[in-house]
Amino acid sequence: MESATQQADSRDSENPPLSKNKLKKLKRDQQWEASRAKRKAKRKEKMQEKKQRKRAAREEANPSISTQSNPVTNRTKGVDGSSNKLRRPRYTQLPITIVLDCGFDDLMMDKERTSLGSQITRCYSDNHKAPYQTHLAISSFSGHLKERFDGLLAGHYHSWRNVRFLENDFVEAASQAKQWMKGDQGGKLAGAFAESSRPEQEAGHEACDGEVIYLSSDSPNTLTELRPYSTYIIGGLVDRNRHKGVCYKKAMDRSIKTAKLPIGDYMQMTSRFVLATNHVAEIMLRWLEFGDWGKAFLQVVPKRKGGVLKGDSESANNVIDDNKVEDEDGEVNGNPSEEDANERSSTTNHHSGSETGEADLFESKMERKQLCPKSWGENDSGRVNPDSL
Repeated sequence: MESATQQADSRDSENPPLSKNKLKKLKRDQQWEASRAKRKAKRKEKMQEKKQRKRAAREEANPSISTQSNPVTNRTKGVDGSSNKLRRPRYTQLPITIVLDCGFDDLMMDKERTSLGSQITRCYSDNHKAPYQTHLAISSFSGHLKERFDGLLAGHYHSWRNVRFLENDFVEAASQAKQWMKGDQGGKLAGAFAESSRPEQEAGHEACDGEVIYLSSDSPNTLTELRPYSTYIIGGLVDRNRHKGVCYKKAMDRSIKTAKLPIGDYMQMTSRFVLATNHVAEIMLRWLEFGDWGKAFLQVVPKRKGGVLKGDSESANNVIDDNKVEDEDGEVNGNPSEEDANERSSTTNHHSGSETGEADLFESKMERKQLCPKSWGENDSGRVNPDSL
């Protein structure tokens, strides 16, 4: 009798009862899964209504469209009666690679992994619709992060294009990237790389003069330009400001060069330099398009941060006057700002950490929709429209 009691006690100690919060969360998840079919039908109905409103607005603006429009497919016809289907604008593949290092799974909590998942999704979306695309790789894709993508997000990442998910670490990913950037499929020197085009590179598409750099704000080096046939690594870490300099130390331990984006050289901010992983990747995509760091920062850095170019002194003064500078606790006139509440959940490393504000909003919407990228509000041109989420 005593042995049976001891065995029961040992089982109870190994499987402790769930707390009330855990039980509530489990119940919510079950209810959410049970209503999946209803949500899908409701989304489809809303999409049909939206298409009808757009069609009515076009016909009202230009009545001639109604006589040429196909009521079934809603595509206009040309003079010869052929369908002029809207096509996605062609993009140019560049010989450059961005690697998101997700080897910090054990340093993050569930909410932080949710934030990272949203930022990975944003990175893919931004690269997918960019006129000049990079090779994109997700390294150390395993553990809880992979379970989330395979389970709650229904494995839709398998249908993503021009992105590679690797279980190996960022060093192995950078080594493989050398092969990705070779040959006709590796990309051509265009956009910001057009001026650096050399005949011997164009002829053979050889990955010459390339480099591997881990982006970290703790680095003493500043990145002045992106170079073709190079690999740039961004730390995929949302650490709530607990782990300082972890990405820089990780890169140094693996003898990888480090550098930081030149934000401080171009921008004057009214808040801290805290950017999400997807913001760093988008800044690089904008530089590949414009070849101008200042223009890239202005387009990507959230407006609530009050960032202005350092050369525009008058605008900088106006921003400082209109937006009170936040202290280290993110308080304005003694009251914590809503924006800084998001920044508190971010790392202070603006090239290796994350900010959860708008990226988390995208993740929560995407998670509830459970849609693959093909249907994430994609218009006829194939571009993702976040507003449709």
